[in-house]
Amino acid sequence: MLAAFCARCAGTTERAPCGNPRELAAFVYGGAIASAIGRFKYDPRPDLARPLGDLLWRAVEPHARELSGAVVVPVPLHRTRLAERGFNQSALLARRVSRRLGAPLRPALARVRDTPQQTALDREARIANVAGAFHVRRPAYVQGLAVLVIDDVCTTGATLAECARVLHEAGARSVASAVVARTSGTGAQRTA
Repeated sequence: MLAAFCARCAGTTERAPCGNPRELAAFVYGGAIASAIGRFKYDPRPDLARPLGDLLWRAVEPHARELSGAVVVPVPLHRTRLAERGFNQSALLARRVSRRLGAPLRPALARVRDTPQQTALDREARIANVAGAFHVRRPAYVQGLAVLVIDDVCTTGATLAECARVLHEAGARSVASAVVARTSGTGAQRTA
């Protein structure tokens, strides 16, 4: 089923439903996907960007025509977390997607506050945690353009919604998002 996983591990994955085409996700967060994302970010295993990026592409590919002319923007890490991890997992995923889509990769966003990790926070705390955490450092990268924001996981949608908000304020024509996995129950109305 999934070349990135053995048959046993592939059996623990669940493809995300194709709900809102502006909020794409390859899988529901859990099983082998959750393990792979955890290893990718925290072991750290930047080599997993290739298989995870290719799995993400499977969710984006059916919408490639609608995304024609879009720019691909990764969710940024704060410079402190980037120094700790050594790489931005979203940027590595975005690179794979931008190549496959034939779209420019533009690091238009910056994380201006070193926010606590979202993993231990509830929905309201996640929203408050990322409020004002991002700004568009190069508005010319997005003005008048369709933007596809790439991240690894969507739990509540707070990060993606905040990114979309600042991108719209900077003049982006439209903002869509794509993630490797989202928790069940997250979906529409987050990135408008």
